[in-house]
Amino acid sequence: MRIGVLTGGGDCPGLNAVIRAVVRKGVGEYGHEFVGFRDGWRGPLECDTQQLDVAAVRGILPRGGTILGSSRTNPLKLDDGVERIKENLRKEGVDALIAIGGEDTLGVARRLYDEGVSVVGVPKTIDNDLNATDYTFGFDTAVNIAMEAIDRLHTTAESHHRTLIVEVMGRHAGWIALHAGMAAGANCILIPEKPFDIDRVVHYIEKRFETRYAPIVVVAEGAHPLEGQMEVQDQGRDAFGHVRLGGIGQRLADEVERRTGKEARFTVLGHIQRGGTPTAFDRVLATRFGLHAIDAAHDGDFGTMVALRGTDIVRVGLAEATAELKTVPYERYEEAEVFFG
Repeated sequence: MRIGVLTGGGDCPGLNAVIRAVVRKGVGEYGHEFVGFRDGWRGPLECDTQQLDVAAVRGILPRGGTILGSSRTNPLKLDDGVERIKENLRKEGVDALIAIGGEDTLGVARRLYDEGVSVVGVPKTIDNDLNATDYTFGFDTAVNIAMEAIDRLHTTAESHHRTLIVEVMGRHAGWIALHAGMAAGANCILIPEKPFDIDRVVHYIEKRFETRYAPIVVVAEGAHPLEGQMEVQDQGRDAFGHVRLGGIGQRLADEVERRTGKEARFTVLGHIQRGGTPTAFDRVLATRFGLHAIDAAHDGDFGTMVALRGTDIVRVGLAEATAELKTVPYERYEEAEVFFG
Protein backbone atom coordinates (compact mmCIF):
# COMPACT_ATOMS: atom_id res chain seq x y z
CA MET A 1 0.00 0.00 0.00
CA ARG A 2 0.94 3.63 -0.44
CA ILE A 3 -0.04 5.44 2.75
CA GLY A 4 -0.28 9.16 3.39
CA VAL A 5 0.57 10.69 6.77
CA LEU A 6 -0.34 14.15 8.08
CA THR A 7 -0.23 16.06 11.36
CA GLY A 8 -2.93 18.65 12.00
CA GLY A 9 -3.77 21.29 14.60
CA GLY A 10 -1.37 22.70 17.15
CA ASP A 11 2.11 21.17 17.23
CA CYS A 12 2.74 18.78 20.07
CA PRO A 13 5.76 16.99 21.61
CA GLY A 14 5.68 13.40 20.38
CA LEU A 15 4.38 13.92 16.85
CA ASN A 16 7.70 12.94 15.32
CA ALA A 17 7.77 9.76 17.42
CA VAL A 18 4.44 8.71 15.85
CA ILE A 19 5.67 9.43 12.32
CA ARG A 20 8.89 7.51 12.97
CA ALA A 21 7.06 4.45 14.33
CA VAL A 22 4.54 4.39 11.47
CA VAL A 23 7.26 4.52 8.82
CA ARG A 24 9.76 2.19 10.50
CA LYS A 25 7.23 -0.59 11.05
CA GLY A 26 5.31 0.08 7.87
CA VAL A 27 8.40 -0.22 5.70
CA GLY A 28 10.35 -2.79 7.72
CA GLU A 29 7.59 -5.29 8.48
CA TYR A 30 4.89 -4.66 5.89
CA GLY A 31 6.76 -3.25 2.89
CA HIS A 32 4.42 -0.25 2.56
CA GLU A 33 5.36 3.04 0.91
CA PHE A 34 4.68 6.40 2.56
CA VAL A 35 4.13 9.99 1.52
CA GLY A 36 3.99 12.90 3.90
CA PHE A 37 1.42 15.67 3.46
CA ARG A 38 2.62 19.10 4.50
CA ASP A 39 0.92 21.36 7.06
CA GLY A 40 -2.10 19.38 8.13
CA TRP A 41 -5.12 19.29 5.83
CA ARG A 42 -3.55 21.95 3.61
CA GLY A 43 -1.25 19.22 2.25
CA PRO A 44 -3.90 16.97 0.68
CA LEU A 45 -5.96 20.03 -0.30
CA GLU A 46 -3.10 21.47 -2.34
CA CYS A 47 -1.26 18.20 -3.07
CA ASP A 48 1.78 19.46 -1.13
CA THR A 49 3.85 16.39 -0.28
CA GLN A 50 7.29 15.37 0.90
CA GLN A 51 9.29 12.17 0.87
CA LEU A 52 8.66 9.97 3.88
CA ASP A 53 10.94 6.94 4.12
CA VAL A 54 13.21 5.40 6.75
CA ALA A 55 16.00 7.89 6.02
CA ALA A 56 13.59 10.79 6.52
CA VAL A 57 12.64 9.67 10.04
CA ARG A 58 16.10 8.92 11.40
CA GLY A 59 17.00 10.99 14.46
CA ILE A 60 13.57 12.59 14.91
CA LEU A 61 12.44 10.67 18.04
CA PRO A 62 13.60 13.35 20.56
CA ARG A 63 12.61 16.32 18.42
CA GLY A 64 9.58 18.42 19.32
CA GLY A 65 7.19 19.76 16.71
CA THR A 66 6.57 17.84 13.50
CA ILE A 67 8.76 17.31 10.44
CA LEU A 68 5.58 17.40 8.33
CA GLY A 69 4.48 20.82 9.54
CA SER A 70 0.99 21.56 10.80
CA SER A 71 -1.86 24.02 10.42
CA ARG A 72 -5.46 24.60 11.43
CA THR A 73 -6.72 24.42 7.84
CA ASN A 74 -10.31 23.21 7.77
CA PRO A 75 -11.27 21.63 4.42
CA LEU A 76 -14.89 21.36 5.53
CA LYS A 77 -15.15 25.16 5.27
CA LEU A 78 -14.63 24.84 1.50
CA ASP A 79 -17.49 23.76 -0.75
CA ASP A 80 -15.19 21.42 -2.68
CA GLY A 81 -12.76 20.60 0.16
CA VAL A 82 -13.63 16.92 0.53
CA GLU A 83 -13.67 16.28 -3.20
CA ARG A 84 -10.33 18.06 -3.67
CA ILE A 85 -8.74 15.86 -1.03
CA LYS A 86 -10.20 12.69 -2.55
CA GLU A 87 -8.99 13.68 -6.02
CA ASN A 88 -5.48 14.54 -4.81
CA LEU A 89 -5.23 11.26 -2.93
CA ARG A 90 -6.12 9.48 -6.17
CA LYS A 91 -3.54 11.51 -8.11
CA GLU A 92 -0.84 10.60 -5.58
CA GLY A 93 -1.84 6.93 -5.62
CA VAL A 94 -2.58 7.02 -1.88
CA ASP A 95 -4.50 3.95 -0.71
CA ALA A 96 -4.93 4.99 2.93
CA LEU A 97 -4.35 7.98 5.17
CA ILE A 98 -3.09 8.19 8.76
CA ALA A 99 -4.26 11.46 10.34
CA ILE A 100 -2.56 12.52 13.57
CA GLY A 101 -4.43 15.25 15.41
CA GLY A 102 -6.98 16.36 17.95
CA GLU A 103 -10.73 16.86 17.92
CA ASP A 104 -10.79 19.04 14.79
CA THR A 105 -8.32 17.02 12.72
CA LEU A 106 -10.04 13.77 13.61
CA GLY A 107 -13.43 15.33 12.92
CA VAL A 108 -12.31 15.94 9.34
CA ALA A 109 -10.91 12.39 9.20
CA ARG A 110 -14.28 11.03 10.27
CA ARG A 111 -16.05 13.01 7.54
CA LEU A 112 -13.57 11.73 4.93
CA TYR A 113 -14.13 8.16 6.10
CA ASP A 114 -17.89 8.69 5.72
CA GLU A 115 -17.13 9.83 2.15
CA GLY A 116 -15.22 6.64 1.35
CA VAL A 117 -11.61 7.55 2.24
CA SER A 118 -9.61 4.87 4.07
CA VAL A 119 -8.50 6.69 7.24
CA VAL A 120 -6.90 5.73 10.56
CA GLY A 121 -6.66 8.32 13.34
CA VAL A 122 -4.01 8.93 15.99
CA PRO A 123 -5.04 11.12 18.97
CA LYS A 124 -2.90 14.20 19.59
CA THR A 125 -3.61 17.03 22.00
CA ILE A 126 -1.64 18.47 24.88
CA ASP A 127 -5.00 19.28 26.51
CA ASN A 128 -5.71 15.54 27.06
CA ASP A 129 -9.36 16.18 26.20
CA LEU A 130 -10.16 13.39 23.74
CA ASN A 131 -12.77 11.23 25.40
CA ALA A 132 -11.91 7.85 23.86
CA THR A 133 -8.36 7.60 25.22
CA ASP A 134 -7.05 7.72 28.79
CA TYR A 135 -4.09 9.91 27.81
CA THR A 136 -2.81 11.69 24.73
CA PHE A 137 0.88 12.22 24.06
CA GLY A 138 2.15 15.76 24.61
CA PHE A 139 0.10 16.18 27.77
CA ASP A 140 2.80 14.86 30.08
CA THR A 141 5.39 17.15 28.49
CA ALA A 142 3.13 20.21 28.79
CA VAL A 143 2.39 19.46 32.44
CA ASN A 144 6.07 19.06 33.27
CA ILE A 145 6.97 22.32 31.54
CA ALA A 146 4.21 24.16 33.42
CA MET A 147 5.19 22.54 36.72
CA GLU A 148 8.83 23.60 36.35
CA ALA A 149 7.75 27.17 35.54
CA ILE A 150 5.49 27.32 38.61
CA ASP A 151 8.29 25.92 40.78
CA ARG A 152 10.50 28.81 39.67
CA LEU A 153 7.77 31.40 40.16
CA HIS A 154 7.26 30.37 43.79
CA THR A 155 10.63 31.80 44.79
CA THR A 156 10.22 35.17 43.09
CA ALA A 157 6.65 35.51 44.40
CA GLU A 158 7.83 34.94 47.97
CA SER A 159 10.84 37.25 47.58
CA HIS A 160 8.63 40.16 46.54
CA HIS A 161 5.47 39.28 48.53
CA ARG A 162 3.33 39.41 45.41
CA THR A 163 0.60 37.28 43.84
CA LEU A 164 1.64 35.48 40.67
CA ILE A 165 -0.98 34.33 38.16
CA VAL A 166 0.17 31.57 35.79
CA GLU A 167 -1.95 31.14 32.64
CA VAL A 168 -1.65 27.72 31.00
CA MET A 169 -3.31 26.13 27.97
CA GLY A 170 -6.76 24.56 28.21
CA ARG A 171 -9.61 25.86 26.08
CA HIS A 172 -12.48 23.69 27.30
CA ALA A 173 -10.69 21.26 29.61
CA GLY A 174 -8.51 22.10 32.60
CA TRP A 175 -6.33 18.99 32.73
CA ILE A 176 -3.02 20.86 32.33
CA ALA A 177 -3.97 23.43 34.97
CA LEU A 178 -5.17 20.72 37.36
CA HIS A 179 -2.12 18.46 37.06
CA ALA A 180 0.49 21.22 36.93
CA GLY A 181 -1.15 23.15 39.74
CA MET A 182 -1.36 20.12 42.01
CA ALA A 183 2.20 19.01 41.21
CA ALA A 184 3.65 22.47 41.87
CA GLY A 185 1.65 23.34 44.99
CA ALA A 186 -0.53 26.13 43.58
CA ASN A 187 -2.76 27.92 46.08
CA CYS A 188 -5.69 28.09 43.69
CA ILE A 189 -6.48 26.41 40.35
CA LEU A 190 -9.09 27.77 37.95
CA ILE A 191 -10.44 25.61 35.12
CA PRO A 192 -13.02 26.04 32.32
CA GLU A 193 -15.31 23.37 33.75
CA LYS A 194 -16.13 25.39 36.87
CA PRO A 195 -16.75 29.16 36.62
CA PHE A 196 -14.82 30.80 39.43
CA ASP A 197 -16.00 33.22 42.10
CA ILE A 198 -13.53 36.14 42.19
CA ASP A 199 -14.45 36.82 45.82
CA ARG A 200 -13.41 33.31 46.80
CA VAL A 201 -10.19 33.57 44.76
CA VAL A 202 -9.29 36.78 46.61
CA HIS A 203 -10.11 35.04 49.91
CA TYR A 204 -7.65 32.24 49.09
CA ILE A 205 -4.99 34.80 48.17
CA GLU A 206 -5.40 36.85 51.34
CA LYS A 207 -5.39 33.68 53.45
CA ARG A 208 -2.11 32.67 51.84
CA PHE A 209 -0.52 36.05 52.59
CA GLU A 210 -1.39 35.55 56.26
CA THR A 211 1.04 32.60 56.34
CA ARG A 212 3.90 34.85 55.10
CA TYR A 213 4.03 32.88 51.88
CA ALA A 214 3.06 34.31 48.52
CA PRO A 215 0.12 32.92 46.53
CA ILE A 216 0.37 31.24 43.13
CA VAL A 217 -2.82 30.99 41.08
CA VAL A 218 -2.87 28.64 38.06
CA VAL A 219 -5.56 29.47 35.52
CA ALA A 220 -6.45 27.65 32.30
CA GLU A 221 -6.83 29.97 29.30
CA GLY A 222 -10.48 28.96 28.98
CA ALA A 223 -11.38 29.58 32.63
CA HIS A 224 -14.04 32.22 33.19
CA PRO A 225 -15.67 33.95 36.16
CA LEU A 226 -19.25 33.68 37.30
CA GLU A 227 -21.59 35.71 35.14
CA GLY A 228 -21.39 39.43 35.81
CA GLN A 229 -18.18 39.36 37.89
CA MET A 230 -15.49 40.16 35.31
CA GLU A 231 -15.40 40.86 31.58
CA VAL A 232 -13.01 38.91 29.32
CA GLN A 233 -12.26 40.25 25.84
CA ASP A 234 -13.20 38.21 22.75
CA GLN A 235 -10.10 37.65 20.59
CA GLY A 236 -11.89 36.43 17.43
CA ARG A 237 -12.19 32.89 16.03
CA ASP A 238 -10.05 30.38 14.11
CA ALA A 239 -10.91 28.29 11.02
CA PHE A 240 -12.75 25.71 13.14
CA GLY A 241 -14.87 28.38 14.84
CA HIS A 242 -13.04 28.32 18.18
CA VAL A 243 -12.70 31.58 20.07
CA ARG A 244 -9.06 32.70 20.23
CA LEU A 245 -8.34 32.75 23.94
CA GLY A 246 -5.87 34.69 26.01
CA GLY A 247 -6.03 37.49 28.50
CA ILE A 248 -7.64 35.85 31.52
CA GLY A 249 -4.28 35.90 33.37
CA GLN A 250 -3.84 39.65 32.94
CA ARG A 251 -7.47 40.41 33.73
CA LEU A 252 -7.27 38.30 36.88
CA ALA A 253 -4.00 39.92 38.00
CA ASP A 254 -5.47 43.40 37.58
CA GLU A 255 -8.57 42.45 39.58
CA VAL A 256 -6.59 40.76 42.36
CA GLU A 257 -4.25 43.73 42.74
CA ARG A 258 -7.19 46.14 42.87
CA ARG A 259 -9.01 44.11 45.51
CA THR A 260 -6.07 43.15 47.74
CA GLY A 261 -3.93 46.25 47.42
CA LYS A 262 -0.90 43.99 46.95
CA GLU A 263 1.18 43.66 43.80
CA ALA A 264 0.04 40.97 41.36
CA ARG A 265 1.78 39.84 38.19
CA PHE A 266 0.83 37.36 35.49
CA THR A 267 2.83 34.95 33.34
CA VAL A 268 1.41 33.38 30.18
CA LEU A 269 3.26 30.16 29.34
CA GLY A 270 1.56 29.89 25.95
CA HIS A 271 3.45 28.02 23.25
CA ILE A 272 6.34 27.23 25.59
CA GLN A 273 4.16 24.31 26.70
CA ARG A 274 4.14 22.91 23.17
CA GLY A 275 7.84 23.27 22.46
CA GLY A 276 11.00 21.32 23.15
CA THR A 277 11.69 17.64 23.52
CA PRO A 278 8.96 15.23 24.67
CA THR A 279 9.20 13.41 28.00
CA ALA A 280 9.99 9.71 28.10
CA PHE A 281 6.30 8.95 28.78
CA ASP A 282 5.21 10.88 25.69
CA ARG A 283 7.90 9.34 23.47
CA VAL A 284 6.84 5.83 24.45
CA LEU A 285 3.10 6.52 24.16
CA ALA A 286 3.49 8.24 20.79
CA THR A 287 5.67 5.40 19.52
CA ARG A 288 3.10 2.81 20.61
CA PHE A 289 0.31 4.79 18.95
CA GLY A 290 2.31 4.85 15.69
CA LEU A 291 3.00 1.11 15.79
CA HIS A 292 -0.67 0.28 16.35
CA ALA A 293 -1.87 2.82 13.77
CA ILE A 294 0.12 1.17 10.99
CA ASP A 295 -1.19 -2.21 12.15
CA ALA A 296 -4.76 -0.90 11.79
CA ALA A 297 -4.02 0.46 8.30
CA HIS A 298 -2.36 -2.81 7.25
CA ASP A 299 -5.36 -4.76 8.56
CA GLY A 300 -7.75 -2.53 6.62
CA ASP A 301 -9.44 -1.49 9.86
CA PHE A 302 -10.32 2.00 8.70
CA GLY A 303 -12.56 4.54 10.37
CA THR A 304 -10.81 3.80 13.65
CA MET A 305 -8.49 5.62 16.05
CA VAL A 306 -5.86 4.07 18.29
CA ALA A 307 -6.38 4.79 21.99
CA LEU A 308 -4.84 4.09 25.38
CA ARG A 309 -7.04 2.12 27.79
CA GLY A 310 -5.18 1.33 30.99
CA THR A 311 -1.83 0.15 29.64
CA ASP A 312 -3.24 -1.35 26.43
CA ILE A 313 -3.51 0.26 23.00
CA VAL A 314 -6.93 -0.45 21.49
CA ARG A 315 -8.91 0.67 18.45
CA VAL A 316 -12.07 2.75 18.74
CA GLY A 317 -14.35 4.22 16.11
CA LEU A 318 -13.61 7.75 14.93
CA ALA A 319 -17.23 8.56 15.73
CA GLU A 320 -16.66 7.60 19.37
CA ALA A 321 -13.37 9.48 19.49
CA THR A 322 -14.92 12.76 18.36
CA ALA A 323 -18.34 12.48 20.02
CA GLU A 324 -17.52 14.57 23.09
CA LEU A 325 -14.61 16.13 24.94
CA LYS A 326 -13.10 14.63 28.08
CA THR A 327 -13.38 17.33 30.74
CA VAL A 328 -12.26 17.44 34.36
CA PRO A 329 -14.93 15.79 36.56
CA TYR A 330 -15.96 17.63 39.70
CA GLU A 331 -14.56 14.96 42.02
CA ARG A 332 -11.08 15.46 40.53
CA TYR A 333 -11.33 19.20 41.10
CA GLU A 334 -12.47 18.57 44.68
CA GLU A 335 -9.20 16.74 45.31
CA ALA A 336 -7.26 19.85 44.37
CA GLU A 337 -9.50 22.19 46.39
CA VAL A 338 -8.19 20.67 49.63
CA PHE A 339 -4.97 22.63 49.04
CA PHE A 340 -6.49 26.00 48.10
CA GLY A 341 -5.70 28.98 50.28
